[in-house]
Amino acid sequence: MLAKTFGSAVYGVDATTITIEVNVGQGRYFYMVGLPDSAVKESEHRVESAIKQLGYRMPREKVIVNLAPADIRKEGSAYDLPIALGILQASSQVEINSLGDYIIMGELALDGMLRPIKGALPIAIQARKDGFKGFILPKQNASEAAIVDKLEAIGVKSLQEAVDFLKGELVIEPLKTDTRDIFYNSQNNYSDDFANVQGQENIKRALEIAAAGGHNVIMIGPPGAGKTMLAKRLPSILPPLSLQEALETTKIHSVAGKLGANSSLTSTRPFRAPHHTISDAALVGGGTIPQPGEISLANNGVLFLDELPEFQRSVLEVMRQPLEERKVTISRAKMSIEFPANFMLIASMNPCPCGFYNHPDKDCVCGPGVVQRYLNKVSGPLLDRIDLHVEVTPVSFDEMTANRKSENSETIRKRVIVARGIQSERFKSNNNIYNNAMMPPQMVMEICSISEAGKTLLKRAMEKLGLSGRAYDRILKVSRTIADLAGSDDIAIEHLAEAIQYRSLDREGWAT
Repeated sequence: MLAKTFGSAVYGVDATTITIEVNVGQGRYFYMVGLPDSAVKESEHRVESAIKQLGYRMPREKVIVNLAPADIRKEGSAYDLPIALGILQASSQVEINSLGDYIIMGELALDGMLRPIKGALPIAIQARKDGFKGFILPKQNASEAAIVDKLEAIGVKSLQEAVDFLKGELVIEPLKTDTRDIFYNSQNNYSDDFANVQGQENIKRALEIAAAGGHNVIMIGPPGAGKTMLAKRLPSILPPLSLQEALETTKIHSVAGKLGANSSLTSTRPFRAPHHTISDAALVGGGTIPQPGEISLANNGVLFLDELPEFQRSVLEVMRQPLEERKVTISRAKMSIEFPANFMLIASMNPCPCGFYNHPDKDCVCGPGVVQRYLNKVSGPLLDRIDLHVEVTPVSFDEMTANRKSENSETIRKRVIVARGIQSERFKSNNNIYNNAMMPPQMVMEICSISEAGKTLLKRAMEKLGLSGRAYDRILKVSRTIADLAGSDDIAIEHLAEAIQYRSLDREGWAT
């Protein structure tokens, strides 16, 4: 007898419906076809154990399981549940007339219980597009699938519950979620706040400018100066996610299996801080069927690279294209998958191997030329994509113990939102540009025009400080953001002067 169930395969951040055909007939052995990987093939043993635990039998006839379309590879353990239901139906042990109404996914334990799956949200979105009535999946993932309206999210704990529900012997109410309520009530759930940071007012100002214009930042300073602490607070001053951005971010984290049990919508901006031993593939994404890397998990949020020179050179260089294009394309022999990578890069580094070059109180013990070699580990083309270079100095004892109340993140965020609003109006006719940092060179010349006095100041700064040519556009972009924060239509001299000071690493002789 032939039975059909429906599952789904996730490629990139989108899903494809998979038809699972099970035929039980004369003969022997169990066959699985349709390009399954090892995890899918091993489902035979998990399914057999789960079926027996429920008091059913595993057919001893010839069992053929076909995963169609048969020309695309299937991977993972989430096909266990639809395969088990297909076998029970095809072997006439259960009579289910509604199998075709649902997408069914879930990994079986040997005792028939269900374990959570990856990619529930993109699967649910595709199920709705394909006109399915509902999505039967592990209870731990039901909240995630319930985000999608006009689709019943049926969370089950075990194979037995799935069978009973489909036979009509058990009533399971579809989980309903008020997506907008969850989203708007948890937009500001950040544990770190700038109110807890004493001193470092110049660094807070630089991060406010970065947040307002979407600029990348590198902080350079000695150990213990507060670089990591400040970086962790950057998401709390970024504008709140839009609902569309939240759904896009949730899809990526769902595919990567980073949402956690009983999680639904990601409503705060992600903050990713990979260790410096990370590989190229882990950073940009990879695998036989590519999975998102750290730069995609940081989409619509912040990617923090601590101790930047300690990262492998090849790892840093693979970021250059995604930083420009705001996406990453991973190509394989049979497929090409695109992941979004619209993130803010914030990096930190010591000024030298010992960490105390330019320290106000401690002496650097690095030999001649060592500092420059250390800084040269970060390539010029990568620095070219970082708009703000900020020198971080240690906080004095008096500043740390002062009772002065620091400005909180919410206050700073309000100013950032106003500046972003000005930029949204400015770029409303450009679909792919949302902030000042994304302006191409030709647009910089149009939008960031400066007075003759400003040109004179910039010329003198470039000559006196030895600023490189690549600093020119970056200074103009940052000065435009500073003007937006000030509510000014024109870039004034003071805006330009402040932007110039954020090009530390472009100065000739900085580390000599």
